[in-house]
Amino acid sequence: MTIYLGADHAGFQLKENLKKYLADQNLKVKDLGNTKLNKKDDYPQFAQAVAAAVSKNKNHRGILICGSGQGMCMAANKHKKIRAAMGYSLKTAKISRQDNDSNILCLAGRVLSAAKAKKIVMTWLDTDFSKLKRYENRIQQLNKL
Repeated sequence: MTIYLGADHAGFQLKENLKKYLADQNLKVKDLGNTKLNKKDDYPQFAQAVAAAVSKNKNHRGILICGSGQGMCMAANKHKKIRAAMGYSLKTAKISRQDNDSNILCLAGRVLSAAKAKKIVMTWLDTDFSKLKRYENRIQQLNKL
């Protein structure tokens, strides 16, 4: 599994922190930008890059970070095969994987501490999709939208 990262200026520092942390966990990480802090950048281009990469392989995952996480989530969910979810707590991160098989986690760079974000990310990465029929049916319905 490759974990693709993307962040605008508001999520840049948290992305850099998570990139190092995930690499230290021996996870394969690829940074799709921004690769330097640019206070004038916009989140849609980074959501596009990560969503495109994740959609190519069902085993890939993505983490997107902007100020609130909401913009990244909206942009990523415009893409087929993407189920981006907000990760604002351990419980929501777990449920997004367990029930919805989310493949992109969106985080709020202006709200979450690095310590809290690390816990949320690891909960999300460590949670498997339950594969219950009702959840599989819901994902099939989403795919038809």
